[in-house]
Amino acid sequence: MSKFIGVIACNYRTDLLQSMITSRPIAALPFGGRYRLLDFPLSGMVNSGLRTVGIITPYRYRPILDHLGAGKEWYLDRKVGGLFILPGSRQGKYSRNNKFALRDFVKNIEFLERDRADYVIISGCSNIFNLNYNEVMAKFGDKNSDLIMIYKELCLEEKEDCQGVVLQVDENQMVVKLESSLGREKQIVKFFADTFIVKRKLLLDILKNYEGIEEMDLLDILEENIEMFRIAAYPLSGYFGRITSIRSYYLRSMDMLNHSVRNELFMKTNRIHTKIKDNPPTKYGTQCSIRNSLISSGCTIQGNVRDSIVFRGVRIEAGASVTKSIIMQKCVIGEEAVLENVIIDKYGQVNTGAVINGQDHSPVVINKYMVL
Repeated sequence: MSKFIGVIACNYRTDLLQSMITSRPIAALPFGGRYRLLDFPLSGMVNSGLRTVGIITPYRYRPILDHLGAGKEWYLDRKVGGLFILPGSRQGKYSRNNKFALRDFVKNIEFLERDRADYVIISGCSNIFNLNYNEVMAKFGDKNSDLIMIYKELCLEEKEDCQGVVLQVDENQMVVKLESSLGREKQIVKFFADTFIVKRKLLLDILKNYEGIEEMDLLDILEENIEMFRIAAYPLSGYFGRITSIRSYYLRSMDMLNHSVRNELFMKTNRIHTKIKDNPPTKYGTQCSIRNSLISSGCTIQGNVRDSIVFRGVRIEAGASVTKSIIMQKCVIGEEAVLENVIIDKYGQVNTGAVINGQDHSPVVINKYMVL
């Protein structure tokens, strides 16, 4: 897809993820035992043939740079094109829910001007799905659309899930209206997946016409001028997960224990790429017991693990019990400790005999480096 370049917007936050994004952006949030949320949109782009991708970074960008490096794992360490780290603007006074802030794009307009691509794929980084954009263009590329917006038809479960944009679509799969999803609990909607394809020249025109209005979001501009653009809507099939809060992060992580979900996301031709670490295989003790769990490389498991996700380099001592929990990289769970419905951030330590119990769908979160 040499006619395409990609932009991933990482410069946004949400208060509902609390301490999990105190020292890292949402894009760098660990997920599924070895991935970061950024891996999903970035892999979708490179799997579709894109060889030029820009990452709009937030103020605390170090975890993103540490994870991406030169982009080798995504085939972006290239002499022509490749991975571009684009500076994001300070968030200032505009809403933290703005994912495609106009001034982030205006600040990096040179990246868009210097390329000769016909289209730009723009994505957020807090949704989990595996999409090949060639499929999108095969369906809508002949309709002369100015934009193609990706959506998933779903039921919004709780109030905290109602952050985003809903599409109103006509019988020809063309977008006629953009609306807020607030107040739509328990409703089935066409939820915008924070991903769209736009003609590069049209995007440049929009940026130049609105560059003096820094607080706007690209979606606000589309909403105001909906009748001026031909916007097609592409429905996502298969798994779609949103990370908007501690609760949704926990539930979407537990989804990864479902064999069919795992196969769809990770085992097909379009695999999810991530940073490679040369860890040894996990060592399992003679008395350990593992059931329905994801255990990453480099771990030492002496205790019992049930319905849990264990990241790289974790040590679980003899007699410890971990149930329905997420244990991130390099954590240590002491002997006879009992954990249920718990999220432990990186390098956490639970001492011998400690008991920590969260509630179903409402886990206890233990911060990075914390010792209990």
